[in-house]
Amino acid sequence: MSTLLVKNIHTLATMDATRREIRSAALFVRDNVVEQVGTTLELPTTADEVLDLQDRYLVLPGLVNTHHHFYQTLTRVVPAAQTCDLFNWLQTLYPIWARLTPEAIAVSAQMAAAELILSGCTTASDHLYIYPNGSRLDDEIAAVQAVGLRFHASRGSMSVGQSLGGLPPDSVVEREADILQDSQRLIEQYHDNTRHAMLRITLAPCSPFSVSPDLMRESAALARSYPGIRLHTHLAENKSDIEYSLATFGMTPGDYAESVGWLGTDVWHAHCVQLDDRAIQQFGKTGTGVAHCPCSNMRLASGMAPIRKMLNHQVPVGLGVDGSASNDGSNLLNEARTAFLMARVRELDAAAMTARDVLELATRGGAKVLGRDDIGYLAPGMSADFIAVNLDRPELAGAQHDPVAALIFCQVNAVDYSFINGQKIVDQGMLLTVELPVLVEKHNELANQLMQS
Repeated sequence: MSTLLVKNIHTLATMDATRREIRSAALFVRDNVVEQVGTTLELPTTADEVLDLQDRYLVLPGLVNTHHHFYQTLTRVVPAAQTCDLFNWLQTLYPIWARLTPEAIAVSAQMAAAELILSGCTTASDHLYIYPNGSRLDDEIAAVQAVGLRFHASRGSMSVGQSLGGLPPDSVVEREADILQDSQRLIEQYHDNTRHAMLRITLAPCSPFSVSPDLMRESAALARSYPGIRLHTHLAENKSDIEYSLATFGMTPGDYAESVGWLGTDVWHAHCVQLDDRAIQQFGKTGTGVAHCPCSNMRLASGMAPIRKMLNHQVPVGLGVDGSASNDGSNLLNEARTAFLMARVRELDAAAMTARDVLELATRGGAKVLGRDDIGYLAPGMSADFIAVNLDRPELAGAQHDPVAALIFCQVNAVDYSFINGQKIVDQGMLLTVELPVLVEKHNELANQLMQS
């Protein structure tokens, strides 16, 4: 048993049931679990490890990333895809992604995880749906575990290629029987449904335009035959997505999701930019979640998701940075700030989204979307996942009167400390689990090979 005391916190934003913000605060952790939260005067004075923040830091729960494609760090800013919308962007990049290798999957996963952690993320879901040249989800899992991120690994899939009316080339799709068999293997080999789990598996057929309704139904049945397995896919991302759904299935995306059993508290959909009002109401009634990815939605000109309306209808909403080839970054603090600004522009209302609203999406919201009751806020019994930001940095000068709001209103790109599962992963801005210069060099080498093949 080991203990950790973090004391003399300037402001602790707990995000707990009453959304307490405590000045001169402290956290006491035993192993990987928060044991006490309060003021420095109220908590123990000693521990195996003591971190004195000297009344200069904001501390809050680690941020939760609900949608990503880690492998896309290898294909940022591809010239031919820089001015494409979603479908043309995908068709430009599929042939490049077809050259991915197990090593490329692993190295890109570590790069994405590192970037996420440095930007405040402590739990992330990744959607890996392409497995060329012997690549497996196992390659990504091992790589991410070495970095120390709490991880929800999604077994994505594509089964409907161009010859069957789908968007991806036939060379990158799989047989549905093989997808389901591998999905079952991964669940049985890796999924941990215990409290404070560091690794969980999700089943995630890629999108309505790349898998069949049968695979959607069978994936749902498989997931629901095991405890704690969730379902994830892309839905209603842009107007072409709507047109494809109407032409192919004779249904809107919301109705299609309902027809294949993809509504419920164990399901979350990425984007939902063009989700209609009836579907929003159904999502709210059924507890179906949404991963909001504003940077990617703007980059691909998909539109602005009606997040305020979703929240008003009790739809669970979390944030996602999406792939690093449609966002071209994996910075979750930046994603939160963008979501905050986008909501105000979309509604033409400066009160449509507050800084604390968006921090809730980034913490408690993401936890709910991922089906977690052990992360997203700081209270006794919760996982010891938290981050700290030095308030004396230049971009926060003059904002000491409300440091919680300042984290979103001001441009903060990185955290100073990150603890995940009670372990220090970032120390004074330095990632402790991987050598970043070595990782960057290897990553760039693989990215160059991918582009030149």
